[in-house]
Amino acid sequence: MNIDIRKAAKSDYKIIKRLFVKAFPPEERPPFFMLKNRAQKSKGEMLSVYDENEFIGFAYIVSRLDVAYLFYFAIEESKRGQGYGSAVLSELQKRYNGKRLFLAREQLDETAENYDERVKRHKFYLKNGFYDLPVMIKEANVIYDVMGVGGIVTAEEYDMLMTQWCGRFMRRFVDMRIIEK
Repeated sequence: MNIDIRKAAKSDYKIIKRLFVKAFPPEERPPFFMLKNRAQKSKGEMLSVYDENEFIGFAYIVSRLDVAYLFYFAIEESKRGQGYGSAVLSELQKRYNGKRLFLAREQLDETAENYDERVKRHKFYLKNGFYDLPVMIKEANVIYDVMGVGGIVTAEEYDMLMTQWCGRFMRRFVDMRIIEK
């Protein structure tokens, strides 16, 4: 395994978009052009993950000061269970060393159709050094649990981070905030 994480090139967008649409339900996805646009304006970082010349997955990070939000992360379905996810998370923790790296994860709702998948994902992040934070994130109509490494993220830090990413105008229309547990 020879993981290469690099800024996504224009030639990567089509394959990243395909995985993005496949890996995340519609209610959890902004339009892909928005992610791409924000990355091109250096408001977010779209990263391609390769092993040699084979596409493995992608990560999308929004960062500000000492906070980095792993906004999206997906590994190709055919590559899951082979250690790629853990290897990528390890590299991302090195890449954002000195920053509090956090992510929003589906809540462990026992009534959810994919409850077993949610538990498996939670265990995966725990195994890779992330821990549960005492807050939740509300993005549009979805509430997530939050996991991180390096410390907690405050509501004010999240607000400033997301305002930087999407702009004040967009923030008026999309409810994005941290909620204390």
